[in-house]
Amino acid sequence: MARKRRKSEMPAADLPMTPMIDVVFQLLIYFLVTIKPVDVIAHLDVFRPSPEASQEKPDTPPKMIKIVIFPDGFVINDKPVDLPDLDRLLSRLAAIDTKQTILIMVSAASPHEKLIQVLDLCSKSKLVNLSVVSTN
Repeated sequence: MARKRRKSEMPAADLPMTPMIDVVFQLLIYFLVTIKPVDVIAHLDVFRPSPEASQEKPDTPPKMIKIVIFPDGFVINDKPVDLPDLDRLLSRLAAIDTKQTILIMVSAASPHEKLIQVLDLCSKSKLVNLSVVSTN
């Protein structure tokens, strides 16, 4: 006759967590103490002027050119001009500095076509720093 084995009930495995946490903290402390931090500031490329270099004056910002568009014409820096004169003046200004600030003020009553004409003239002269403002 076969013998029946009794299933012996074994207690569930108890895994103590306290020693494991202690080991993890020990490893953490070990790595924090032994790590050598990389000095980021030492690897930055900084170009400083030499003390012997002559002190240059900073460039003065260019004067802002104000163009006002009215229904009956154009005004550049409070001087009334027509479209060909505006083209000639913008070409001369671009010859001096193409990054000069141009403020274009458009009255609400002026036709949209006049703004497009002024923007085309600025583009033709390669002026790039433009600001368009609508006025009443």
